[in-house]
Amino acid sequence: MRRLIVGLAILVIPPALRAQARVEWPTYGGDAGATKYSPLTDVNRRNVRRLTMAWRWAVAEQPIRQTDSTKAARPGNFQTTPLMIGDTLFFSTPYNRVVAMDASTGRPYWIYDPRAYAFGQPSNGTGFVHRGVATWSDGKERRVFMNSRWRLIAIDAASGKLVRTFGDTGAVDLTAQLRRPVNKLHYTNTSPPVVWGDLVIVGNGVGDRLVYHDDPPGDVQAFDVRSGKRVWDFDPIPQPGEFGNESWEDSSWKHTGHTNVWAPFSVDSARGLVYLPLSTPSNDWYGGARKGDNLFAESIVCLDARTGARKWHFQTVHHGLWDYDIPAPPVLGTVSVNGRLTDIVAVPTKMGFLFVFDRVRGKPIWPIVERPVPASDVENERAAKTQPYPTRPAPFAQQGFTAADVIDLTPQL
Repeated sequence: MRRLIVGLAILVIPPALRAQARVEWPTYGGDAGATKYSPLTDVNRRNVRRLTMAWRWAVAEQPIRQTDSTKAARPGNFQTTPLMIGDTLFFSTPYNRVVAMDASTGRPYWIYDPRAYAFGQPSNGTGFVHRGVATWSDGKERRVFMNSRWRLIAIDAASGKLVRTFGDTGAVDLTAQLRRPVNKLHYTNTSPPVVWGDLVIVGNGVGDRLVYHDDPPGDVQAFDVRSGKRVWDFDPIPQPGEFGNESWEDSSWKHTGHTNVWAPFSVDSARGLVYLPLSTPSNDWYGGARKGDNLFAESIVCLDARTGARKWHFQTVHHGLWDYDIPAPPVLGTVSVNGRLTDIVAVPTKMGFLFVFDRVRGKPIWPIVERPVPASDVENERAAKTQPYPTRPAPFAQQGFTAADVIDLTPQL
């Protein structure tokens, strides 16, 4: 019988070192810019070998068998990043349960179970996977937000109870206001929402495979943290009259879906800018039914957090045919360019490229060139003639293979 285990290791260190100021981990990426950086120095290369296990907590989520009254379900990998706020950890489990835990003892204060498994296995190909939660506070109360399958749920951080004044008795149906009806069983979430000001912003994790002709759309939506009322919506597939609609030939915008944001996204909190790492349209391996460049698929898109209006974008893959969706949150930072400090956003990709832009204007920090690429020999497919290649920095993964890369284990090889 398989059990999922989550553990936290701590180091017993001299009191003088313990005087270092506490650093919390309030968001999935450590901060709104997804830097995943901590200034703590207590644990370092000299003493890391002395780390010992302080406690461990067993998730203990088991596969559920199909019966007359239940649907089959199976937990996936434990991929959560716990938030640490004060002395409390907040995190999600594969089955979408939300846990508030004493960080020093591993004892849960409460566990909220949305019973996501009651509807059976998600159809996104990854099964039950969830990477975390988001929180909001006005200084008087704190709410924990969990996007479970097709619902956005608000939980009181102190009690673990639903916030009944949010949405419909504590939850919002994320499919209710999409441009076409969808089968809820084909709509899910795997990454945490993002909170900016009094808005909670959420993408979705619909699968990339073609499910039916009119696939679920990949809208990013923002809701009021108090009421649950939808404030804005960004549809990554431009509709008639919108910028980029012409990149979907033969009216393919009507039926194509997905082009969602399944990975976490990042926020420039001071400027009120949201950076979306867009995914692939359906079908992710064949584009004969969606000819054109297909904006804003496989693009970095910067939105005004207040309104959802597009500020700028850059498409990292034209007319994607290889499932090269952007798989990680864009990282915000500051670099020196020609002796001047510039605020940037760095976008890692599955191709091993790092695209770097001025995060306000969207201009490349270093030149990005369009290079000719091979045509497709698949019937009715029309691959893009060129693809963008950053000139700097160098790729962080090997580009291409030669005979010298073949493993020479036998004379036959």
